[in-house]
Amino acid sequence: MDVCKRLGYTNPRKTLSDHVPDDHRDMLENVTGSYALSVPAGREWRRDMNVIDLQGLIRLVNGCTKPEAQPFKAWVSEVIATIQREGSYSLEPSPAQTPAVGPTAYVMPKQVADAIVRLEVRNIQADEVMAAFQREQTELMRQMSDTQTTIARSHSAIARSQNLIAEALQDIAHTLRLRHPEPELTPQQLLAAWKTKNLVFTDDIHAVAAYLAPALVRGEASYRLEEIATRTGLSHARVHDSVRTLLKRGCMRQTGCAADGAPIYVLP
Repeated sequence: MDVCKRLGYTNPRKTLSDHVPDDHRDMLENVTGSYALSVPAGREWRRDMNVIDLQGLIRLVNGCTKPEAQPFKAWVSEVIATIQREGSYSLEPSPAQTPAVGPTAYVMPKQVADAIVRLEVRNIQADEVMAAFQREQTELMRQMSDTQTTIARSHSAIARSQNLIAEALQDIAHTLRLRHPEPELTPQQLLAAWKTKNLVFTDDIHAVAAYLAPALVRGEASYRLEEIATRTGLSHARVHDSVRTLLKRGCMRQTGCAADGAPIYVLP
C-alpha cells in the first residue's frame, strides 16, 4: 500500500494483480510465518496485507506510467546499463569509510547506533546472568551430591550399628541360655498346655495334635496329610480340618515344605 500510494495508485490489489506475478508477492502473515516471526504491532499492519519482494517492486514501478515512477525507472536503467557495461555496480563510497585504516565503516543514524549499543549491553547482561545461574546450578548440584553421599554413609553406619547390636543381642541370648537352660518340653506337657487354653477341643484335633507333638517339641514336624490320616485312622478331610484349626489357633505355624513336598510345622 505504501508503494502504490507513492506511485499514485488507488487500488493496490488490482495494481499488484496487473503488474506483479504471484511468485513475487504474498501476504504478510505467510512471510512472517515462514521465518517463525510474528506480525509486528503498529503502523496499521494487518495479517492479510500484501507485500512484494525486490523483483516485484521493480516490476511494479516499471509498469507504472505516472511521473512519480520516473526517478526509480531511471536508477534501475542506470544499474542495468552499468552492469552490462562494466560487469558490476556499486554505490559511491561513504564519507565515513576509511579503507586505509581498517575495515569499511558506514554512517548510521544515531537512533540505530543507540539501539545497537542497548542490544549489546543487554546481551552482555544476559550472558552474565546466565553464567551466574550456571554457577549456582553447579554449586547446587555439588551440594546435593555431597548431601546424598553423607546420607548414604549415615545409612551404612546405621546398618553396621544395627548388625553389631543384633550380634550382641544374640550373644547375650546364647549366654543366658547356657547359664539358664530352658526346661525341656515334653509332648504331654505341650498337649496339656493346649488343652488348658482350650485349643484342642475335639477328639480329631487331639489325635492329630498328639501325633505331631513329639516332632514339634524336638524342633519341627514334617508329615504329609496322607501319612497323618494313616497313622491316626482319620479321613483325609478330617486331618486337613484339624491341621488347619491348629494353625489358626496358633498352636503351630508352617515354615515351608520339605523336599518331598510335606509341610514343615514348628512351634510358634
